[in-house]
Amino acid sequence: MKKIRFITDSTCDLPPNLVEKHRIGVVPVYVNYHNQTFADDGKELIREKYYDELPSIRPHPTSAAMSTGLAEEYILKADQEADHVIVITLPSSLSGVYNAMRLALQKLPPERYTLIDAGNTSMGLGWQVALAAEVAERTGDVEQVIGTLKRLRENVHVYCVLDTLEYLRRSGRVGWAAANVGALLQIKPVIHVSNGEVKNVGRVRTFKRALQELADRVRQHAPIDRLAILHANNASGAHEFAAMIQDITPPHSPTIFITPAIGTNIGPGGVGAAVVSQAWRNESDHAIGNGNTGQNS
Repeated sequence: MKKIRFITDSTCDLPPNLVEKHRIGVVPVYVNYHNQTFADDGKELIREKYYDELPSIRPHPTSAAMSTGLAEEYILKADQEADHVIVITLPSSLSGVYNAMRLALQKLPPERYTLIDAGNTSMGLGWQVALAAEVAERTGDVEQVIGTLKRLRENVHVYCVLDTLEYLRRSGRVGWAAANVGALLQIKPVIHVSNGEVKNVGRVRTFKRALQELADRVRQHAPIDRLAILHANNASGAHEFAAMIQDITPPHSPTIFITPAIGTNIGPGGVGAAVVSQAWRNESDHAIGNGNTGQNS
């Protein structure tokens, strides 16, 4: 059995108990505003305060990848404790994080690491890291872990109802958001993140109807292996949505307050879900249980 360590970025939204349990290295990305740079590490930015202030901050904040040097620090530390380092990041199509990690990994021999684009963010990334860590601890087999991640990428989905499309438009990261802003500003968009793409899959007039659309989308992936409720400073909306899908929600599913690096690009008020369908499993993975994931709400 090989000792395998994992590195990811702070957009993963993993609850602290899972980070500690699997000894996952979480490299912070950054949020820039008021001519200052803040690490998205759960310490430098108070989430409630940041989201409350976000609509009035001018110029609009931006998010940015970590430096290659910071990524190197985390990677080299993990390498000292492991036979193999697996680095999993949010989509290269949406951020420079993947490239920063790629450059940092050049300090290691190629046989000692694997770099993977998760194709997702928030707990859509976080679940992939956590489940891969479970497989690594059970098997110590790098190839089996990589196979697990390939299957997970195809079966992990993030859906989110946005209060407005304006923040996604400002981010410049999604072309259709800028192209269709005139037609979409008066509705509540439902977005879907999977395989590195952000798509608009619903256009609803009211937030309540948008939550129902969100619930319908999540139900399409039942039976569900893992699920996290997501919100951008909208705990009441998250609670209302959770009640809509309680019959298909696995035990111990966390509620996640979305990290500011993501919130900068989607705006306050959003509610979503990160869903892992049970379809990802095969016979060799049945030993993995639905353990307690804790709460981060």
